[in-house]
Amino acid sequence: MVFSSLPFLFGYLPVVLAVLKLAPLHARNFCLFLVSLIFYGWSEPVYIVIMLISTFVDYYNGRMVDKYCDDRRKAKRFVWFSVIFNLSLLGFFKYADFFILNLQALGLPLSPLHLSLPVGISFYTFQTMSYPIDVYRRQAPVQKSVVSFGAYVTLFPQLIAGPIVRYKDIAEQLDHRQETADQFALGVQRFVAGLAKKVLLANSIGALWDTISALPASEMSVAGAWLGIIAFAFQIYFDFSGYSDMAIGLGKMLGFEFLENFNYPYISRSITEFWRRWHISLSTWFRDYVYIPLGGSRHGRGKQIRNLMIVWLLTGFWHGASWNFMLWGIYFGVILILEKFLLKPVL
Repeated sequence: MVFSSLPFLFGYLPVVLAVLKLAPLHARNFCLFLVSLIFYGWSEPVYIVIMLISTFVDYYNGRMVDKYCDDRRKAKRFVWFSVIFNLSLLGFFKYADFFILNLQALGLPLSPLHLSLPVGISFYTFQTMSYPIDVYRRQAPVQKSVVSFGAYVTLFPQLIAGPIVRYKDIAEQLDHRQETADQFALGVQRFVAGLAKKVLLANSIGALWDTISALPASEMSVAGAWLGIIAFAFQIYFDFSGYSDMAIGLGKMLGFEFLENFNYPYISRSITEFWRRWHISLSTWFRDYVYIPLGGSRHGRGKQIRNLMIVWLLTGFWHGASWNFMLWGIYFGVILILEKFLLKPVL
């Protein structure tokens, strides 16, 4: 089920809003947890089990990290367990066939698993993994209710396509959110704007891109090729930012304030500025949980370049299990490094 589909707009969403508005305050997280599981399981009910396992594992890790807050060494074991568990889960479903095919090319007698990718696993594993880390860093309070933590993990507005919502950003809202008519109206307005981006702009521009990209190279003019490139650029922007707008709008309608995920990236004056405006939740996640822990820019230019390349290699790999995405990440890593140290971009 997608936000722009008729079953969602005229079936699921009105029922959910009615249920959550009529439910007593103490039961709203439980209701939110249930309706989010229904949303997730609409097309893939079998993978609800995977999400629930991830939820309970990281709920437990967060509780243990808080329990041993005075014993940092023991608390860190549960942080590492969370990291290893979540990356293993993501790696198995998203990257197993990538590694098997590459090993197969080297002559090993292996067969691809052909597993279908659980919807949203790239997002919710990052969210649950960041929770015990933030509790360990004392940047987030521990959540003592497994139902409330489950409502956070399965939160349907941002479950499928982001933005990546970290627990520390909505911890207070999860337990004490305020729902007002003005906030609801702003949410509806934002949702409709995102829906228009997706349906009226992204889908129409995407049809143009599909037509041009289907042409044989011998029949494509220079002007047509450039038109296709521009169409593709705007299609992915309006599609992705439209979903983010709809997620932020739905969040407001439910009493949540999600962070912005796009900030007019195509008016950026440098690649560095572009990546501060595009998919902001992912960029900040890699900054806070990979780049800074590796040392960031604190240990000399050489290690800073190493850290940037690691981040961008992982960013590319996160986007897709193929060498194309890894090369894409390396490409942007190199450009950002050259820009940072040679071109002095506008910050």
